[in-house]
Amino acid sequence: MSKVNRLVIDVLNPDNKYQFILGMANFTIKCTEDILRVLTGSIPNISAGVAMVESAPRLVRSCGTDKRLEQLATENALRIGVGHSFVVMMENGFPINVLNDLKSVQEVCSILVATANPCKVIVAEIGRGSNKMRAILGVADGYSPSRVEDETEREDRRLLVRKLGYIVG
Repeated sequence: MSKVNRLVIDVLNPDNKYQFILGMANFTIKCTEDILRVLTGSIPNISAGVAMVESAPRLVRSCGTDKRLEQLATENALRIGVGHSFVVMMENGFPINVLNDLKSVQEVCSILVATANPCKVIVAEIGRGSNKMRAILGVADGYSPSRVEDETEREDRRLLVRKLGYIVG
């Protein structure tokens, strides 16, 4: 029986400035460009980087509309290091505007998180050296609550959602 090491990987996102999406997919050599195509088709002025961990030949594949976001996505994918996982780093849009389209990409199996909050990925690592394998156990997205919103905060939340154009009226 193999020993399992648990790792907590901090997602690199300077000042939590960018939106981060983590998911699982297959067919890496095709998937990164398909994801980027969906992102740019969903939000024409989006800036994004996409990176995906390929199980064989064990490369991180990447593409993007913005070199710094592509590099950030690549660095996060390499740090997480789970085969068939993909990372999207984006700005000029919100995940709510792309998630359904991402889920429709035929290679995408699941979306694990979409956030601009501080985020950590909990990973299991099995094996050693060149036989090492990793799996995503879960994601810690943001901090635990400190209290329940009051009526003023509830109304402020509703006004913000309207201001952003997600509710009419």
